[in-house]
Amino acid sequence: MDRTQGRTEQHEQPTGGSAPAAPTAPATPGTPAAAGPARVVSLTAGGFALTVNPVDGSEIEPLRPGTEPARPAKRDPAARASRTAAARPPVLPGPAALVRPLHAREEERERLVRLLGRGRSVRLTGPSGSGRSALLDAVADRCAGLAPDGVVRLSGFGQQQPGELLHALYATVYEVERERPGRVELLARVREIGAVVLLDDLEMGGAALDELMRATPECAYLLAATPDTRAPSDDSHIEEVFLGGLGKADCLELLEAGVGRPLTDEESAWAGDLRFASEGLPLRFVQAAALLRQRDELNHSDEDDEEEEPGVFEERPRDAVHVPLPTLAEGAAPAELLASRVSESARAALRIACALGGELPHHAHLPALVGDTHADTAVAELLACGLLTPVGTRYRLAAGVARQLEEVGYGDTASEEARTAARHYAWWTGHASVVPERVAAEADAVLAALAGADVVAAVLLARTAAPAFAASLHWEAWERVLRSGAEAARKAGEVAEQAYFHHELGVLALCEERLDRARAELETSIGLRGALADKRGTVAGRRALALVVDRETAGAAVSPPLRLEAPAPGAPAAAPEAVTVATPTTPTTPTAPAERGAAAPRVAPSGSSASSASSASSVPDSRAASEASTTRVPPVAPAAAAAVPVSAEAVTRMTPVVPVTARSETPTTLSEVFEDAFPLDPKPAPPTAPRPAAAPAPAPGRRRLVLLAGAGALAVVALGTVVSLALSSSDSEPPAQEPAVTSTPTVTAPDPTVANSGNDPAPEPPVSAPPAATPEPGQSAAPTPGRSPVRTPSRRPSSTPPNSAPPTAVSPSPTGAQPTPTVTETVTPSPSATTTQTGTTTPAGSPVTGG
Repeated sequence: MDRTQGRTEQHEQPTGGSAPAAPTAPATPGTPAAAGPARVVSLTAGGFALTVNPVDGSEIEPLRPGTEPARPAKRDPAARASRTAAARPPVLPGPAALVRPLHAREEERERLVRLLGRGRSVRLTGPSGSGRSALLDAVADRCAGLAPDGVVRLSGFGQQQPGELLHALYATVYEVERERPGRVELLARVREIGAVVLLDDLEMGGAALDELMRATPECAYLLAATPDTRAPSDDSHIEEVFLGGLGKADCLELLEAGVGRPLTDEESAWAGDLRFASEGLPLRFVQAAALLRQRDELNHSDEDDEEEEPGVFEERPRDAVHVPLPTLAEGAAPAELLASRVSESARAALRIACALGGELPHHAHLPALVGDTHADTAVAELLACGLLTPVGTRYRLAAGVARQLEEVGYGDTASEEARTAARHYAWWTGHASVVPERVAAEADAVLAALAGADVVAAVLLARTAAPAFAASLHWEAWERVLRSGAEAARKAGEVAEQAYFHHELGVLALCEERLDRARAELETSIGLRGALADKRGTVAGRRALALVVDRETAGAAVSPPLRLEAPAPGAPAAAPEAVTVATPTTPTTPTAPAERGAAAPRVAPSGSSASSASSASSVPDSRAASEASTTRVPPVAPAAAAAVPVSAEAVTRMTPVVPVTARSETPTTLSEVFEDAFPLDPKPAPPTAPRPAAAPAPAPGRRRLVLLAGAGALAVVALGTVVSLALSSSDSEPPAQEPAVTSTPTVTAPDPTVANSGNDPAPEPPVSAPPAATPEPGQSAAPTPGRSPVRTPSRRPSSTPPNSAPPTAVSPSPTGAQPTPTVTETVTPSPSATTTQTGTTTPAGSPVTGG
């Protein structure tokens, strides 16, 4: 609402429907919004239906079949003209501003029109204040009929990536409403646009600019940039036109047009010195003309003023005061002198602009921000002085003005001004009468107020501005305000607001197909809302997260299958496991069959090398037992292996293996590819080719018998030593046997018995010998020649201490045919278990002699 003239702005109107119109009286700044229903807007974002809900968070769901938007149509010339007029800066209240003529730019204008007519893209480079925007306006009038889609004016201020520029170009050319296409659809539509695009205040270059040019091959661009902007790439084929300063005569002509009268000799000399100091920039002479006009007002040089009597309500005295010409330093940096001679409302507007980083709010906001009902006229006053410059649909401080004003104290109250602007925008953006497009036009000022406000005002402003930016399809500003709001809410301890901002960031990332970011933001939001027991918000977050999971699954299903690299030509056939192939280093003489068999290739676990033949003979029985289940792999060349035997010194070569499956059709999903590459159930090894006849390897059983015979011989020697020691000891009778529980063996042979002391350790069996089978109670096991007695573990733990075990008597057989010692043992059923020797176990109380 224009509070000065009492009329409604172009975009400030009630939303319509059954909702009542909002009251025109402004609410107290600081309240989030006026009383009324929440503004819920439905959008189409790519393949999703987005409902912007300012209360619980936006809701997103896939588009239902049949609800996809139709192909958009292009705007006709009348619609393009009306949109171009709406994109210009607003008309300021008060007298009409002076139209500055374009001086000494006819040659550059004709050259630019000629290049654009040929379909060439041009980069117009010039310093700030050189008149690039005025030259673009002149070129736009001459290029109206060159392209089928007309002339498109865009602003690249603050745009570092081409995404938002492509969306702005799409919305300008096509008739769309509440629709933001996906990236694939966007690139397909902008490729069909044929227009002359005038891009002012370009801030990107290099790869980003190349991407913009490749996306719109049918467009001719006129890019206005400063010299410090990143240059295009070498293969971009963009013409370069440099815009310099004006000559001396052109500068004097521009100064006379600004003052409105001929210059005196003193003023002409001063203008010549100013041109040399400012390099002839047109902005400096616009500001110099404002200085001369203010000097004329102060000196009362106008004859009409001298004839009139002093007014009663005039603020300045009518006494004649001679004001000299500004110095050369004041002419080169005139912001301080110009600001000191404007009205108080204009100076307050300058303080607000310094606090907002150079952004000046719309003139309709100045009465509320300044506190003066006539403050909206300050914009026209500052624009006439050259302190403001148009940027798109808004105004900013001219180049260098903000720095000059901050040096003289205009930035001392920046924090207070930013807080006031943030609270005002928090009320305004949440008002029901303000449409989202109007909020998008004030995006830079809103974001600047958000960056400079305290955490409480920042949370309040971000909460009300985020839904408006989302509904206006200005999603770069939407993301920036969400991130700023999340950080401010974290600092302020507002957990509920922090959860809302993270939820919105997740929805935004999902709309832009950034699934990893969407999952992270939504999980954070769900966790925060779960801690607050916010059921409605948690449900909305889980729905969006489920949609993220569905998109991830769909993306994995349609992704191309992995291409597994085939083995190199001449490599051995693939096997389920890595194969260690022993390759002979030099031809050797044929060896024994046992050696050739020991050096045969086998599967080496963990990549171990093949053992030599000399070490194979000393392998323990445990390894010999494991060799029985080793998979034999045929050599690479069967004929060569048969002719040339493998020597003891072999070279280990590891062959990489690619699992081969018997799938008849090509896998189409990632899971099938991984199932083929890494099967859960091991596949049986393919049948191997027949090996050439070779000498049979020694059977494992024969080797085992030899080892057991050696172990038995060692046991006999040990038992003979025990017998000899027993014979030399004193004749002592063994203790009496108890009828119930006893473990003392009885001697059946009439030979003298030898009692063991009980403390001597029993002979340990060989490490590599396999344990003998334990006979079941009541069964008799035949003694094996060459075997030594082996202890059988008891069924229950013995209650007798280890040191109190009775001695065991062992008597050798009197005959030479039975060299095996005889052990007699009596076992009775009792709670305590006994340790038995290898022999025969009978029921309770029956002694049995074991061989």
